[in-house]
Order: sequence, then C-alpha cells, then structure tokens
Amino acid sequence: MTELRQRLARIPDAAPREDLDAAIADSVRYLESDAAAKSLERDVYWPKWHSPWWHMLLLFELGEARRIPARAVSAMVAALDAMPVKRFPLRPDEAPGVDPSRDCLCHCAVGSIDQVLTACGVDVDAALPWFRAWYPHYQMVDGGLSCDDTAYRVVGECPSSMVGTIAPFEAMLRGRWMPEQAAFLERGAAFLEGRKLMLGSSTVHNAEEREAQIGWLAPCFPRFYFYDVLRGLAALVRWAEQGGASLPLEAVAGVVDHLVETFPDGAVRRQRRGFAACPMTWRKCPGGEWSRQPIESFALLEACSAIGAPSAALTRQWTAARRGLIRLADEGRLVG
Repeated sequence: MTELRQRLARIPDAAPREDLDAAIADSVRYLESDAAAKSLERDVYWPKWHSPWWHMLLLFELGEARRIPARAVSAMVAALDAMPVKRFPLRPDEAPGVDPSRDCLCHCAVGSIDQVLTACGVDVDAALPWFRAWYPHYQMVDGGLSCDDTAYRVVGECPSSMVGTIAPFEAMLRGRWMPEQAAFLERGAAFLEGRKLMLGSSTVHNAEEREAQIGWLAPCFPRFYFYDVLRGLAALVRWAEQGGASLPLEAVAGVVDHLVETFPDGAVRRQRRGFAACPMTWRKCPGGEWSRQPIESFALLEACSAIGAPSAALTRQWTAARRGLIRLADEGRLVG
C-alpha cells in the first residue's frame, strides 16, 4: 500500500486545454432550437449520435451541464415522463406491442440521463420517481446489471455486465443515501471489486465480455454508456469516500498500475472511440414510422474525441481518483 501511494503521489497534476468553445456553443444552440424540441417529441433517445440525448450527455461529461438550456432539460423530463413503457422488459408480455431494443430504455440509458438531469438541477426523484426504483429492481445476485434481457432468464450462472452496471452505479451515488440506495451501492461495489475493475464475465452466456475487456484498458471519450477502467476506478473511489468504506488493494492495484504506467505525466489521452462501433441507427420519421439510417455526428462530438489527444475531462477524473486513493490510504481505508 505504501508503495502504491508513493507511485500515485509522484504523478503530477496535469491540466490539458482543449479548444471546444465554438463546438460547445454549437451544441447549446441546437438544444435551444425547435429542431431539438421536435426530435424529443418524436423520440427521447434516437437517433445515435445526433439527437438532444447525445448533446446533453456529452456536455455533462465535459463538465458543462450548466450550459444545457432549460428548454432542453424541461423537454427531456417531459419526454421521459411520457414514455409508455417505464420498465426494462424481461419477457414479451411485460411490454406487448413494442420493440424492447428500440422503444424502451435500458439500464445504461436510465443511469446516464439520471446523472445529466441531476447535474442540471432537476430533482429526479420527484420528477421521475420510477428511476430510483429501477436500479435495485434489476440488480442481479452478484451486484451487477445487464442490458441483455435474456441474461435474466439464464439458469446456473449470473451473466451480469460491466457496461450495464457502471452508469446505474454512478447515478445512485447522488444525493443522501437511503437504505435501499446504500444496499444497492454496496452490492454494486462488491461486483466491481470482484471483477477487479477490468475483468469480463466468467460466464458462458456473456463470454463476449472476456474479449471486450482488452478494450477497457484504453480510456475513451466521450463514453456515453461505454466502460473503461478509469471510469470504473473513479466510481469505486467516489463510493468509498462518500460512504466511509474501505477498498481492498487487490481490487484496484492492477488498474492503478496500468494507468500510472500508461499516463506517467498525469494527462490522460484518448485511446479509442467507443461510439464508433455502431455504423447504423434507428430514426423515427415525422410520420411515426421507423427506419435504419447511417449514424450522424456533430461538431462537439468530433472536436473532443480525437484518438491520441489529451482529454481534459479524463485527466480531471484521473486526478480526482488519484487524490481519493491517497486519502483512503492515509486514512487506513485502502487495505490489503
């Protein structure tokens, strides 16, 4: 533990600058526009990656949630509240007549927009009370969640997902913890610790996660709902600090060593584009019909996602996680 603390303390605090002002202003103008309002009236989420959902989420990830126009925030809350299906269907009879992959939100989506709205000053528990009940309802026995509905029907193993877990875990860190919230977070933290923040599922059903885990070592930005080890570490450290908990050294040491060795100057550089893996998206047309179309980008997305360039947002997160780990070590709460 002493050696790890010393390694963390030697990393300098970096503050890379990114020239994003014009692109941020462009997204703000879009969110204030009638086009954004009409997009939300048609659908709250689609299309990727150019709809109000993605502009708002990216501004939040950049630490610019205060720039999101009140009109867009109100329209997003109204669109979410108006959704006819406020659940993650595990069986066809739970949402008859809808396409579960297109017409319903998943855990990643709920956890992501929950954080955005909270950062915009929305009392999410009051405005969208079904959000908080969502997370513990879909938590699996190992503390994780999965956006694959078939995973909940598997017998003999628990094929939970790192990607499906991280956004709900982050979202539940908000506010003063109630008993059910604290229990969810404790189970979620145990899940992240058990995976050492970087291991894919050991199950047969979710075997593809063992291939994905290699990519998790490469930080990406924006993440939207994608996972990488820095995101997992930052969330776990926040949980320990906010909840007065301890962290087992063996659960974080591998990821910390990797990040220290990869970014010795303290500046985190983007190493992949998580969102680039999806070439097509759904779009709901003005007449109400759905069609598959190529994805669209936007100026801010392109401006802050160049591989190899330092990311101010990721660097701030790494700095905060390092400082948190040092505090935990000094308080005797980094154990092992």
